[in-house]
Amino acid sequence: MRRRPLAIRGCVTATVTGLLVAVAALQGPAAAGAGGPRARAAEAVPSVSSAAADAYWTPERMRAALPAGSARKGPAADDPVPPSHPFDGLPQVGTFFWTDGQNTGRFCGGTVVRSPHRDLVVSAAHCLRSPDPKKRLSFVPQYHDGLKPHGVFPVELIYIDQRYYDLGTDGGARWDYTVVRLGRRADGTRVERAVGGFDLAVYPGYRHGNVRLIGYPGSSDARYPKPLDCSSSTHRYTSTDPAAPGDFLEIACAGYVGGTSGGPFLVRRFGGYALIGVIGGYHTGGDTPDISYSSYFTEDLWELYVQAVRGDDPAAP
Repeated sequence: MRRRPLAIRGCVTATVTGLLVAVAALQGPAAAGAGGPRARAAEAVPSVSSAAADAYWTPERMRAALPAGSARKGPAADDPVPPSHPFDGLPQVGTFFWTDGQNTGRFCGGTVVRSPHRDLVVSAAHCLRSPDPKKRLSFVPQYHDGLKPHGVFPVELIYIDQRYYDLGTDGGARWDYTVVRLGRRADGTRVERAVGGFDLAVYPGYRHGNVRLIGYPGSSDARYPKPLDCSSSTHRYTSTDPAAPGDFLEIACAGYVGGTSGGPFLVRRFGGYALIGVIGGYHTGGDTPDISYSSYFTEDLWELYVQAVRGDDPAAP
C-alpha cells in the first residue's frame, strides 16, 4: 500500500496507518499507542544538572570528543558527488556530548523536532545504543568553533526501538533512529523555545530532488570543527547485505566522515524544513564518506515519538 507523507507537528492531528492520533492528547496515561512492546524501549541516563553540564563541556573537551559508533572508512565513490562545505550551523541542529566508561568524550549529531513539551531531539540509535555509561550526556544546539551559542541541555530519556537493541546495528539497521527527551537549560528554558524545531516527516517517500544534509565531522583542519552542509538528491537503496536487510534513503554528498552520524536529512515543506532522515541505518550510515544513508522513517519512529511525548518510564536495553 502506498503511504502518504506525514508531517508531525507539535499539536496537530496526524494519520498513521489509518489511526488518528492527536499529539497534544498523548500526555495522559490512556493515550493511544502507549505500551507497545516493540517500541517501548527507553534508556535512562545518569542525571546531570544543566549548570554542571555547561561547566564540564568546555571548548577544549568538546574539541577532544571522539565520534560515537562506527567510524566510516573506505574509498570515496567513483562518480562525482556534490561537495560539502563547513558553515556555522543551524540553531535546530546540534551535537550530543558525553563521556563513556573510560571517561573519553564522545559526540553525535541530533535535530530538534516540534513536540508538545518542546523538548525532543531525533538522532541515530547507533550513537546512543551502547549500554556503556553515558556521563554528562548533554545536547549543544548549533555547536561550532568550540562555542555553545544556545547553551547546554541535559538528556533525560533515550527512546530506541526494542528490535534495534535485540538485533544490533546491522540486523536492526531499519530502526537506526532514536528520540531523545531533554531537560531544561540552566535558566529553565526548553530547547524548542530556545532554538525552534523542525517537523518530523513519517513515510516521506524516497525520491527528493533537493535535500540538505548536515553533519559534524570527527576530524577537521580547523582547531574547532564546524558542521558540514550539502544539497543533493535522495533515492531508495535496497540493501544487498543479508546481515543488514532493509530499504534506506541514500544520498551522495562529499566528505561525510565518521562523526557525522545522527545528522539530519532536511527538505523544505510547509514554509520550513521537515526532518526525513538521520545519517545512520545501512552500515551505520555507509562505508564511504561520499555516500550516506538513513533508516526510512515509518510508524515505528512515530511510536517512539509518542512514548517520548508521554514520558513513559524507561526500560532496560
